[in-house]
Amino acid sequence: MATINFGGVLENVVTREEFTLEKAQNVLKRETVAVIGYGVQGPGQALNLKDNGVNVIVGQRKGTNSWKKALADGWEEGKTLFEVEAACEKATVVMNLLSDAGQIQAWEGIKKHLSKGKALYFSHGFGITFHEKTGIVPPIDVDVVLVAPKGSGTSLRSLFLQGQGLNSSYAVFQDATGRAEERALALGIAIGSGYLFETTFQKEVYSDLTGERGVLMGAVAGIFEAQFNVLRQRGHSPSEAFNETVEELTQSLMPLVAQNGMDWMFANCSTTAQRGALDWKDKFRAATEPVLNELYDSVVSGREAENVIKANSKDDYREKLEEELAVMKNSELWQTGLEVRKLRPKK
Repeated sequence: MATINFGGVLENVVTREEFTLEKAQNVLKRETVAVIGYGVQGPGQALNLKDNGVNVIVGQRKGTNSWKKALADGWEEGKTLFEVEAACEKATVVMNLLSDAGQIQAWEGIKKHLSKGKALYFSHGFGITFHEKTGIVPPIDVDVVLVAPKGSGTSLRSLFLQGQGLNSSYAVFQDATGRAEERALALGIAIGSGYLFETTFQKEVYSDLTGERGVLMGAVAGIFEAQFNVLRQRGHSPSEAFNETVEELTQSLMPLVAQNGMDWMFANCSTTAQRGALDWKDKFRAATEPVLNELYDSVVSGREAENVIKANSKDDYREKLEEELAVMKNSELWQTGLEVRKLRPKK
């Protein structure tokens, strides 16, 4: 492991230098890895593993859109593409990449194929951490590990094709073989992780649920809506309000922040922007920190998990979800965004 100073805190991480792809391939050379689920994370992880020389098969319900996508991506029915239970039976490593709701529904079928010495892999700590609600309790004689890329499966794949990678967390919940950590690290490198940092299943799901509801999606979406609404209420046109709220941030500033950091952005903007941002930054932090603490408490208590499971168990969930998403899609904010994106210069 490499010891890195993260803002004054020393932390051990695993990089590609000390755990090379060649080492990962050697660890996995006798494994048959079954990627179960071909939705959000499945395609990126499966294709990266395949391209890195790992023996991979895919398990997915036949006839679904995900099954069709797997076929389109080159997986062959009966050779590298199977129904879920058939893939689990063939595998020595079962990568459970179904949605959290899908994992609950498929668990009994997956569990019966987890024979002694196999490894059960997750990219989210939800099912294990909230086992009292999900019913997901692995057999005691299998390894249970986690590798969670810090981004979408689409990003994992696109960055891999560019020779880059997403950072990932990893964890070992159960080490039945004495090889659980080695297996986790090998899989983490083979799916294309940039570097790997250690966590636990519990910490992964607590941070992930907080992040999704907070800065990564929920908070950003809410702040976008709030600023857009204020500008519109104060007489600004939809185009001006959208450009000042979303377009400048996503197209100009955030790529620079990603490359250089927010401190660099503050140091390299106009003095007017600097002064205003410094004056107002702490006010926004003070306003949002209590909300984020409320959110974290809701995650730890299990309320967020319960809400997810309850919502997904309803027969009309998909229909209700589409209605909620349609409200956002058809709002003035995102309809304006649709037109603004059309006006971006073509390469």
